[in-house]
Amino acid sequence: MKGKQTIWDMVRSLAVIGIVVAGIYFFVPHDENADPTRTVDYRVETLTARRAAPYPVAVPVGLPAEWRATSVAYQRKNANAWHLGFQDPGRQYVSVEQSSDTSAKYLGAVTQKAKPTGQTQQVGDAAWERWEGEKYDALVKQEQGYVTVVTGTASFEQLGAMAAALEFKQGPQAQ
Repeated sequence: MKGKQTIWDMVRSLAVIGIVVAGIYFFVPHDENADPTRTVDYRVETLTARRAAPYPVAVPVGLPAEWRATSVAYQRKNANAWHLGFQDPGRQYVSVEQSSDTSAKYLGAVTQKAKPTGQTQQVGDAAWERWEGEKYDALVKQEQGYVTVVTGTASFEQLGAMAAALEFKQGPQAQ
């Protein structure tokens, strides 16, 4: 009967497939209101980074539980780059970036091409440079031999809250 199929055979086949797919959709449990954000534990990476980095590694302390860590990385071969990403209570992205690369290229990359505004924001005892961009805003603090950037889609108020929570520590250097 090869070659004798009709368009109606194809329609019937698609209908059967559609019924199977609808059955799977309705009978397999799913929660449309579930939060898809995956949180990470950054304690081990923090210890590793603090042992290896040539600068004091910044990690937030005392943030409310609504701040959720979503990503963490330490890349020794990439200018000792430390990254810690969060979702703030307003579901905006905030990250802490540190590196011994203080170049304009590095700062442009982590701030999504934000530019310095010439203004500062006082956070505790430190004045952080304000940077603004189309995608991300940032607070930048340059130190001798390294830079710390708090950046993301959140407001400067939330970026400041993250910067205020940062604790800078360095562990014993790895041999």
